[in-house]
Amino acid sequence: MAGHSKWANIKRKKAKTDVGRATAWNKLIKEITVAAKLGGGNPDGNPRLRVAILKAKGQSLPSKNIESAIAKGVGGTSGANMEEPMYEGYGPSGCAVLVQCLTDNRTRSVADVRNIFNKNGGNMGEQGSVSWSFKKKGIVIVDAAAYPEDKVMDLVLDAGADDMATEDGVHEIESTPENFEAVTKALENANIEMLSAELTYMPETTVKLEGEDAQKMLKMIEKLEDNEDVQDVYHNAELEEQ
Repeated sequence: MAGHSKWANIKRKKAKTDVGRATAWNKLIKEITVAAKLGGGNPDGNPRLRVAILKAKGQSLPSKNIESAIAKGVGGTSGANMEEPMYEGYGPSGCAVLVQCLTDNRTRSVADVRNIFNKNGGNMGEQGSVSWSFKKKGIVIVDAAAYPEDKVMDLVLDAGADDMATEDGVHEIESTPENFEAVTKALENANIEMLSAELTYMPETTVKLEGEDAQKMLKMIEKLEDNEDVQDVYHNAELEEQ
């Protein structure tokens, strides 16, 4: 099952500046707070909160920040009026883009997202225009140098994982959303540290971008990710590492 990893080709690798890290952490805190508000503060009984915590740990959000966000959600009114619209559109060369928001002002969010598309060589699409070309998946990343491939593969397959690829020094484990929790719990119970674990949207096919189109796509992604209402950006662009 080990082999070529589609996710590795589309997941953008970028060293975060302090500002970028702070922005990412703020989004994680918002999601944890809302998850705790809606489903309670116990991750064992709140799948959404559990996923949010796993993702936060994968991005090195300190435990004290996680605990504070949970307490804020359980004890306050934060997250009570939040909506979670998903916007769809096209980037350079017709690349498919999904933009997941978490916002208290849908009018502001859609205007901001449309503006970013328009200013960066793309355009907004109707609901359903590109989402059909993505599938929701659980993706878990484990350090291949620390944990043997056979051991990890046997464990995750028994837990319900669909596939595992090993390359670039990591094991990438793929599962359905329904089996994601079982896979992550199996790894935790075996004391295998996860570098990241999240539910994401995987494209059925990718579009390779180079040169000016690649630069425009990167700029669009960065602008979307910097927006306070945008939680995640998914796309089918395959971008060269450089």
